[in-house]
Amino acid sequence: MLASQPFEALRSKKPMSDSVIQTHQNAGEVLALDGVSLTVNGKTLLHDISVHSEAQGTTLIMGANGAGKSLLMKCLHGLLTPTSGSIKLLNRPSHETRHQQAMVFQKPVLLRRTVMGNLTFAAPKTTPPEVLHEMLERVNLSGKDQQPARVLSGGEQQRLALARALLTRPKILFLDEPTASLDPASVLIIERLIQEATADGVKSIFISHDIGQAKRLADDVIFLHQGRVTEHTSAATFFTQPLTSQAQAYLAGDVVL
Repeated sequence: MLASQPFEALRSKKPMSDSVIQTHQNAGEVLALDGVSLTVNGKTLLHDISVHSEAQGTTLIMGANGAGKSLLMKCLHGLLTPTSGSIKLLNRPSHETRHQQAMVFQKPVLLRRTVMGNLTFAAPKTTPPEVLHEMLERVNLSGKDQQPARVLSGGEQQRLALARALLTRPKILFLDEPTASLDPASVLIIERLIQEATADGVKSIFISHDIGQAKRLADDVIFLHQGRVTEHTSAATFFTQPLTSQAQAYLAGDVVL
C-alpha cells in the first residue's frame, strides 16, 4: 500500500489484489460533508453541500464551468475554509488529515530546482536514491534528473508534479484537471499512475471535463450545478442513467448555464 509501503507498486508495477482493495473498502467513510457552504464577498458559491461516501478508488467531481468544482476541492484540501458546515476525511476532521493529503493542480507548481531536487524535497529523507530514479522512469523523465524543472514541457512538468505528490505517501490525492491540454502520452502516463495508486489504497478525488477519461477512471461521480450537488452516484449509474436534466445535458455536450 502506498501509505505504509509507498514504493511497493513502483517496484512491481502491478496493482494490488482485490482482497487488499476490499480491506480498504471496509475502512468506513472516506468523505463526509455536512451542510458545507462557501460565501465570498456576499455571494454564495457553494450551497449546503452534504456528501457521505465510503467509496474507495477514484471520485470524479464533474460539472460545467463555474459549477464550483475547484472551490469544493479547495475546501476539501483545506485551501479554503467553508463559511458553514463540516468536512471529514478518513473519519477525521479534514485539518487533521492534511499530512496525509497531496494535491496536483491544473498548472504544475514546481520548485526552482532540478527535476531530482523537486523529488528529494518531497520524498521522506530515508527514501533510497534508486526509488527516486524508478519514479523518474515511471513518469518517463529518466535522464532529465539534473535539468531545471521549470524548463520541462507542460506534460513533463505535470508528470513530475504527480510523481512528487505520490512520493509524499498520501492517503488522499486531489487532482484538479491534471491532464487538461496535455499531450496524449502524458495523459496516458498520468492515468496509469492514478490507477496504480488507487489500487494500492490511495483515495483519488479528481476533477475532469473529459467524459472519456471519467469513464476510464471513475468509481463514483459527484455532479455539481451552480454550486449545488445534484447527483452523487456510482460511475456506472451516472454515465448510463443520469437522474437530473443538468447532468443529462452535460453528458450530451449541451451548454449548461
